[in-house]
Amino acid sequence: MLNGITIVKPEEIEKRSMEIITAELGGRTWPEEEALVVKRCIHTAADFDYADNLVFSEGAVKLAKEAVMAGASIVTDTSMAAAGINKKALARWGGRVHCFMADESVAAEAKEKGVTRASICMERGAGIPGPVIFAVGNAPTALIRLYEMIREGTVHPALIIGVPVGFVNVVESKELILTAPVPYIVARGRKGGSNIAAAICNGILYQCGR
Repeated sequence: MLNGITIVKPEEIEKRSMEIITAELGGRTWPEEEALVVKRCIHTAADFDYADNLVFSEGAVKLAKEAVMAGASIVTDTSMAAAGINKKALARWGGRVHCFMADESVAAEAKEKGVTRASICMERGAGIPGPVIFAVGNAPTALIRLYEMIREGTVHPALIIGVPVGFVNVVESKELILTAPVPYIVARGRKGGSNIAAAICNGILYQCGR
């Protein structure tokens, strides 16, 4: 069985993975900035469906890079996504990752209002000065609240990454964001997750300053 194992140096594993992904995509192409994000999602999940379900608003990656280099904060709805985002790469430009889900005040406010903590987290994120990227990998209610605040004029996201995973209101919440007049990267359908939200953030961050 060991005869089928290819020996690859640790520092070359990601490079080799990307070569395999490129080959298996069979010549499919995207604008370079988008291609790097698509391939990182496929690499993260080993799922080629992301070649089909990722939707980018016009210039989304370019605008996100500009926001990062202007010191953007990233607000996410899970500690897992926050842990996966390369904070050192973001801090290079003066930005920080925020996740308010564990804050006791968030839990208390959500209980009082009868809403999810994720929706309150988006409200907290809207109060952060400067450009803000919202990376939603779990809670469709976070996307729904962002959509409401955009319509109210109380938040102006630099980018919305809409990739919650699941079955209840997941598809519908993503479709709402596709109609919003803001930059977005959305994984249509049921697939997504905190790892994909982090992968998209990193796919943007690793392009900054090139």
